[in-house]
Amino acid sequence: MDKQLLRVKRNLDACESPLDKFIFLSSLQDRNETLFYKLLIQNLEELSGVIYTPTVGLASQKSHSIYRRSRGMYFSSQDRGAMSAMVYNWPHDEVDVIVVTDGSRVLGLGDLGANGMQIPIGKLSLYVAAGGIRPRAVLPVVLDVGTNNESLLNDPLYLGMDHPRLDGEEYYSLVDEWVTAVTSRWPNALIQFEDFKYPHAYNLLKKYQNKITCFNDDIQSTSAITLAGILASLKARGLQQDDLSEERIVCVGSGSAGVGVCEGIIDCMVAQGRVRTRDEAYKRIWMVDHHGLLGNNEIVDDAQPEGRRMNELDERQSCYAKQDMPDCLPLDQVVERVKPSVILGLTGVPGVFTEKAIRTMAQHHERPVVFPLSNPDTHAECSAEQAFKWTDGRAIFASGSPFKDVDLGEGRYGRTNQCNNSYSFPGLGLGVTVSRASRVTPNMFLETARVIAGLASRSQLKEGILFPGVQDLRNVALAVGTRVCEVAYDEGVATAKLKPGELLADVVRGSMFIPDYVPLVHQPY
Repeated sequence: MDKQLLRVKRNLDACESPLDKFIFLSSLQDRNETLFYKLLIQNLEELSGVIYTPTVGLASQKSHSIYRRSRGMYFSSQDRGAMSAMVYNWPHDEVDVIVVTDGSRVLGLGDLGANGMQIPIGKLSLYVAAGGIRPRAVLPVVLDVGTNNESLLNDPLYLGMDHPRLDGEEYYSLVDEWVTAVTSRWPNALIQFEDFKYPHAYNLLKKYQNKITCFNDDIQSTSAITLAGILASLKARGLQQDDLSEERIVCVGSGSAGVGVCEGIIDCMVAQGRVRTRDEAYKRIWMVDHHGLLGNNEIVDDAQPEGRRMNELDERQSCYAKQDMPDCLPLDQVVERVKPSVILGLTGVPGVFTEKAIRTMAQHHERPVVFPLSNPDTHAECSAEQAFKWTDGRAIFASGSPFKDVDLGEGRYGRTNQCNNSYSFPGLGLGVTVSRASRVTPNMFLETARVIAGLASRSQLKEGILFPGVQDLRNVALAVGTRVCEVAYDEGVATAKLKPGELLADVVRGSMFIPDYVPLVHQPY
């Protein structure tokens, strides 16, 4: 295998663009999965950005043009009534993890319809490479309910259903038929909902989270890694993790990811016991959408734009509405009045973080925490270079897609962190799979965040490094997976039986897939 690895790596390096590398790796995965994962594990830091964000965004946009070979399963509006039979077309009886999308909100790129399949494929590649899930026990799925993307509908190469997106009861009944079908064949499989738009993402999670083993990656897993970043940043600033409730946090983005991230932060504040109620915790977060601050529309202020909010806030967003501040207040004004210590970006809109807003933060905080979390990197709310320039090199920076460290001159560097759920979901899936948990519980995400927040050394935190490098994702997954297993047994949702004397950490480590060739000739010992 060593010569094969050398050969494919040399050929990969000869590819001129990230998309060419993506196509090369996809072909390798199709013809030799063992070699693909060996290469990926040995070069995780370099190749995770090719098989997943940011390159997977471009690959998704061009999926119908670069199509080579089918991978995964597609369930469409034409398959109503046949899904329970269709699941038996999949050749493997054991499936541990299913990643499913309807392609309605792919990264920050919007509705990509059936092209969204590249996301489940990329996620599951990380489940295998980082989380150690067996390659034959994963299943990528697209629920093809149509698309509202006119450019795709008008493209003769588009592979998905060529009709507008289903909605309402027709949409939810299709999803329900699919859930019934897959759980009837694979009742123990973990289902990860991926890139579903708001409010479908929340509605589906609410419907199924207490019925089957499932979670929403954009809501819950993103929340876990963002919380981990904030907790680690507290330590980097010489504070304690229990000081979370003293933070002043502005979240730009009120969709499923924005609300989900903030709910995870609220959960942690309440669990720490420094706030008495959730309502008290909500007061520590100011949420901004494309109209401006979620505030009180009865307060009139000179800083408000002329237009008013056209849409009503739902019950989740309403929790963050500030009754003592005017509605639709622009971000610059919000930052000026709130003086936040942390700003989070989950909008998918590049450049939302203005120079004025970040400089204002830096005036009030020695080390402002700046997290532009939208993917891919072209949709980040600001770049790493901008964040460090506007804070005179003092920012603690983390982004959804990778940015290079920034040269600050005189031998100093602004350290960048990738606050991506690739740190959280592989270990979570590993722990759920090993314990055969019947449910994915809120404490699993909270403990995932705490474990990841504790992995950086004191010297790394001093430099502004919040997480281990991407190359260490397998070790991160092992630590997270072990803790998730412990939570599963503590909360009584684990169904796997441990043998007497077995150590949970050893069981988790021993279950992790290692890509090696099986000997074809018997080797006597």
